[in-house]
Amino acid sequence: MRLKDKVIIITGSTTGIGEAMAERCVAEGAKVILHGTNRSLGEKVAARLGKAAVLHLDDLADPGSPERIVQTALAAFGRIDGAVNNAAIVPRGDLLTTDVKLFDSTMAINIRAPILLIKAAFNALRHTQGAVLNIGSVNALSGEPTLLAYSVSKGALQTLSRNLANAHAVDGVRINHLNVGWVSSEREHLRQVEQGQPDDWMSRLTPEQAPSGRLIRPEEIASAAVYWIGNESRPISGSVVELEQYSMIGCNRPKKFSDQVTEPQRDTRNSCVD
Repeated sequence: MRLKDKVIIITGSTTGIGEAMAERCVAEGAKVILHGTNRSLGEKVAARLGKAAVLHLDDLADPGSPERIVQTALAAFGRIDGAVNNAAIVPRGDLLTTDVKLFDSTMAINIRAPILLIKAAFNALRHTQGAVLNIGSVNALSGEPTLLAYSVSKGALQTLSRNLANAHAVDGVRINHLNVGWVSSEREHLRQVEQGQPDDWMSRLTPEQAPSGRLIRPEEIASAAVYWIGNESRPISGSVVELEQYSMIGCNRPKKFSDQVTEPQRDTRNSCVD
């Protein structure tokens, strides 16, 4: 077991990528703190994972929530070996439609909360020589026109990962970062349908959008996460890894989707505070 006896906090772990990471961490021998805001979803995941999981419901828009999550972990398991900042919101808005409220709420959850969680867990992580894994997005590289606030927040998260890795390598706390591409999930499916796509839109993806013939699955991101949380990646810190089906740098893919439907909006993250 690659994470035997480790205690891992995973924000946004009651759906999507976060849920898949929680399941994989437990399968690898870890105990996990599940986090979300939806009690029904959270209790279903917690019941499935059994005694290896403790559920903490909290709103990351509240600046006090990261400290409460950390205290839940310490009270339940007495230590923290890893913290995964996975939770995010993905609001739509461009330069003309992004107002102050949308921008501030996005920054509060997508970048302020990760900073505060790392800060709250830092002494415990230093004691265990633990690891932080920040789950970012390929949108950090420039982002889509209608994901302005989200893209800015993910750019900030990437800088945070590198900054803290440089600042705290001597403390023995490793900080690494995954920029995730387009991932399939129930939430992503519903989001695309709400925006006008047909129910079978995933079957209409072109090779330019999904060279493998499908989107990345949450469990594939979870597999990568195990390496970066665990001891196999020690002593590496400050790495930013893109998990997408094609190179993001210098890529000039065709934009056409099909003659029948418009191209789905690439919400390239699927985790959220639920």
